[in-house]
Amino acid sequence: MGTDKAYKLLAIQEGISNSKAKELIDKGVVTCQGKKVLIARGEISDKSVFKIKDVAPVKVIFQDNDILAVDKPAFLSASEVEEMFPHAKLLNRLDKETSGVMLMAKNDEFRGKAIKEFMDNKVYKEYVAIVEGKVIDEFKVDLPILTIKGQTAKSKIDPVKGKSALTMVEPYMVEGNKSKIKVVIENGRTHQIRVHLQHAGFPIIGDLQYGKPSNQVQRVMLHSKITKILGYEFEAREPREFYHFGF
Repeated sequence: MGTDKAYKLLAIQEGISNSKAKELIDKGVVTCQGKKVLIARGEISDKSVFKIKDVAPVKVIFQDNDILAVDKPAFLSASEVEEMFPHAKLLNRLDKETSGVMLMAKNDEFRGKAIKEFMDNKVYKEYVAIVEGKVIDEFKVDLPILTIKGQTAKSKIDPVKGKSALTMVEPYMVEGNKSKIKVVIENGRTHQIRVHLQHAGFPIIGDLQYGKPSNQVQRVMLHSKITKILGYEFEAREPREFYHFGF
């Protein structure tokens, strides 16, 4: 049995270019034998059969002359979504595998006001997550986070060099050894929720970087549910993956 690079084998299977195959793997939508293919240039059996997950469309929740709110699907980066709306500029970012409410400004005056709200921690940001472990009581994690940015960002708790970060958690439901939880953050540090929940002993399911892998899903089980800013309130329902765990 021979081997070849994953992206080359995928390109042959799907009849697409090597660059397109590499893009799909980098996006996180390619699986083989139920596991996500993580490295496009990784060697893999030439008998491998791949599956490609369809990426849900971006849904517009609301827009007026000042603001555009969208429901971002998993597997699209914030920048990719922004490119779909050339008349608007990002106000906040969600990780590629995080879904839910994401905001863009449609003029510079409103963008300036909104950015100040984010900087002053006046924006309400509520998430839903599914984590490993039984979350019975409310708790909070108030620990500074340091982010090291390279080809991919990596964050960690660092009491000396980190920036302040507060994450508040409430339980929704417990099923077996998994919990569905409500998460509200005051700040918005890179990977804040994922790092804080890992530190608290409740890693997010599907989070290969900080959390708990799962055979049931190929994404981070984190969803931006409600955002409130400058008198606006936007909500996005959890995607169907959130109902795979009996919640």
